[in-house]
Amino acid sequence: MSQPVRIMPCLDMQEGRVVKGVHFVDIRDAGDPVACARAYCAAGADELAMLDITATVEGRATLLDVVRRVADAVTVPFTVGGGISDVSTAEAVLAAGADKVSISSAAFRKPELVPELIRAFGADKVTVAIDVDRSATLPSGYEVYIDGGRTATGTDAVEWAKRVDGFGVPVILPTSKAGDGACTGYDLPVIRAIKQAVSAEVVASGGAGTLEHFYDAVQAGATILLAASIFHFGEIGIGDLKAYLSERGVTLL
Repeated sequence: MSQPVRIMPCLDMQEGRVVKGVHFVDIRDAGDPVACARAYCAAGADELAMLDITATVEGRATLLDVVRRVADAVTVPFTVGGGISDVSTAEAVLAAGADKVSISSAAFRKPELVPELIRAFGADKVTVAIDVDRSATLPSGYEVYIDGGRTATGTDAVEWAKRVDGFGVPVILPTSKAGDGACTGYDLPVIRAIKQAVSAEVVASGGAGTLEHFYDAVQAGATILLAASIFHFGEIGIGDLKAYLSERGVTLL
């Protein structure tokens, strides 16, 4: 039985506000996180993600007061990422109301953190995010980036995804730096390559701009469809997206 497809708006956070950039830069304000979260839940979101995009590079933990306020407002599973680098920080984020934590740079720098978190909280509480960009020098054509997409690692993204999958993580969230915020479509080759290499669910993230882009991601193997810009700025409604996918035979949650 294949997983039903879920729609996951993402709140990228900076200084307590929802923001959105293009290719991880050119950041602009997109509203209050609690108001956004309430609106998305009312509109039919299946899950919600919140990412503190500067926590890692600023060397600090996720803003727990924001997590608490959003957690109080949401009615769907809520994943929080950014600045989670050890078990105690993850515990604090979960205690503040998050249903799951997402780790990226910390997982890459200290891979043993992934099984530590799984042992501490259960696999269903842990998502590993992987920022990627195209690289002609690596076998898959994609390289892992860390520090919010700022630092190249020289590591093949599909090989890293396979290692993460081996820890038993149920969800892997690759975001294409090339697609981020550009609204030109998800980076389908990396979704397809990772999905073919792992047993975990794969999130499509980075680049959605039209209804067709979401359907293309499902065809590539994604079962969680994450988007930010087009939801934040009202370009596509979640209800319209679900109706479109359903008409095309996609099984939704």
